[in-house]
Amino acid sequence: MTIKEIGQEIVEEFSIFDDWMDKYNYIIEMGRSLDIIDDFQRTPEHLISGCQSRVWLSAEYAQGLVYFKADSDAVITKGIVHILIRALSGQKPDDIISDPLDFINEIGLKSHLSPTRANGLNSMVKQMKLYALAFKAKNEPSTNN
Repeated sequence: MTIKEIGQEIVEEFSIFDDWMDKYNYIIEMGRSLDIIDDFQRTPEHLISGCQSRVWLSAEYAQGLVYFKADSDAVITKGIVHILIRALSGQKPDDIISDPLDFINEIGLKSHLSPTRANGLNSMVKQMKLYALAFKAKNEPSTNN
């Protein structure tokens, strides 16, 4: 599935709930199924700066696709990073880099987060796109002869 298709699924899931308390509970529930980062990767280089909570994010590149794992010390943040991983993990670097992630605004996530959590969301997206950019640069054939 493409990022847009996964994003549309997420939008449809969130449309089931009428009130934001139910949506927050759903986000927390999603965080419980997060593919947790390995303990040895809970290091400063995997820590995302700009987040109110501590969030560790790792990425691997395999067969042309980027795979993410993460963890957080806050349940709501764990759910937010799970949503991002669900949409971006297993995608091509170019797709991760170029997709505007419209579903985030469509579900109203940014507008219902505190300013510090919204900054954290932006930091998570930025870090995931940076990983994709790094994998793209490292794995694309050089055009220099």
